[in-house]
Amino acid sequence: MFPTVEYQERVSYFDPRSSYGNFRGFFVLFWIGLAIMVFTSMLRNLKETGTVLNFKQWPLFTKDIVDLAISDLCMCVTTALSLIFNLGFVRSKGILRWNRAGMIIQSIFQAVWLYFWISWPFMRDWTWTAQVFFTLHTLVLAMKMHSYAFYNGHLSVTLQRLKELDMPIGPQTPTNAAVRYPSAPTRLAELKAAATEDEHEHQNLSPVMILREDLATELTSPLGNVTYPANLTVWNYFEFLLCPTLCYEIEYPRTPSRSYLELFYKMLAVFGCIFLMIVTAEEFIIPVLDESSLRLRLSRTWVDSSLIFAETVSRLLFPFMVTFLLVFLVIFEYVCGAFAEITRFADRQFYSDWWNSSDWLEFSREWNIPVHHFFRRHVYSASRSAKMSKPAATAITFLISALAHELIMGCITRKFRGYGFVLMMMQMPIVMIQRMPWVRDRSLLNNIMFWISMILGLSLVSCLTFEN
Repeated sequence: MFPTVEYQERVSYFDPRSSYGNFRGFFVLFWIGLAIMVFTSMLRNLKETGTVLNFKQWPLFTKDIVDLAISDLCMCVTTALSLIFNLGFVRSKGILRWNRAGMIIQSIFQAVWLYFWISWPFMRDWTWTAQVFFTLHTLVLAMKMHSYAFYNGHLSVTLQRLKELDMPIGPQTPTNAAVRYPSAPTRLAELKAAATEDEHEHQNLSPVMILREDLATELTSPLGNVTYPANLTVWNYFEFLLCPTLCYEIEYPRTPSRSYLELFYKMLAVFGCIFLMIVTAEEFIIPVLDESSLRLRLSRTWVDSSLIFAETVSRLLFPFMVTFLLVFLVIFEYVCGAFAEITRFADRQFYSDWWNSSDWLEFSREWNIPVHHFFRRHVYSASRSAKMSKPAATAITFLISALAHELIMGCITRKFRGYGFVLMMMQMPIVMIQRMPWVRDRSLLNNIMFWISMILGLSLVSCLTFEN
């Protein structure tokens, strides 16, 4: 008649001590909230203007689209010169080797290539939408090309050392330890386990045999199926361009098959997110900026101007937060996911739980894992190899990232004010404060500080850029 109620010591799901982590319902609620926003905007527009939605920005997405497509294709094709260069570097026995003139040639080519294609949209006078897409793709291809060229250049030097060991050893034969490139996260744990099991046999070999084995291992792909220079093919390079990663490896883990239904779903989600971003901009961002610009021109005192600016920043906090979340989803969940499905790329952890970040360094590691891996391998590790201190290497990494973000803002506004650059570099002192002993262990406080600086920074940099 009265079922027994069992009471025991338990915590609520939102308690920090809870191990429960399935909050998918909030993700569903996020989309329902956006649907309500769109529906409300449609009703308001229908009442005020007689039309469901006013897409004043839509022509910006269709203008110059043919010119954009042709230019983008040409840009992709020109990156293949890195493949041609690397074929020459590995076959050269003289000055064109990678560790002689090869690295210099590749670096000059990359600098000229990047300058030309960054300047191209300005020369063509494209719309800001086309320019932002093209510039983002330019930066992606520049990072891919750099990783491909420098990793294969490193392998060409490794191969040359291995060939020298096969010759009679003389005073000119280098026998110093093999230089290992920073391992990619996709490198299989089984290879490390096997290396541990054979460690006692490895210790019984002569130093030259150990070096030869290390060099041969470095030339072999993480999965053990391809050995350098067999990877220097057009197909391998084309696949790398399509794979949703910025760090080149000879071979990547693959899924057994493609899910075309999943691919269709992700492509549909891309266009859905773009639609929602347009609605958010048309209804909640552009009108606020237009009104603020007019009021600032009519204001008579700096107090009035300051109040108008502060009000504008506060009114844009929520719209820019929504836009940021949509940009994050469209890039890392849907675009990267779609290309992963096309290429059967198995490692699909393009982001981690960045929303729980305690500081900006943690956020930079977790919200954009492909870029983090690139900077860790090709900027931070390279800086450390050049005998730089950890703070200096971190500062250089932030500097390059801040310049890239300022470039994107400049493409949108056609102005280079430096606001985004300054605000992003301010993350460094914020991180230093958050890592002080009396703040470091307060994870909730640090997460609150992170979100406040994130939301406020997005609105503030946009207002500063557009109002000026």
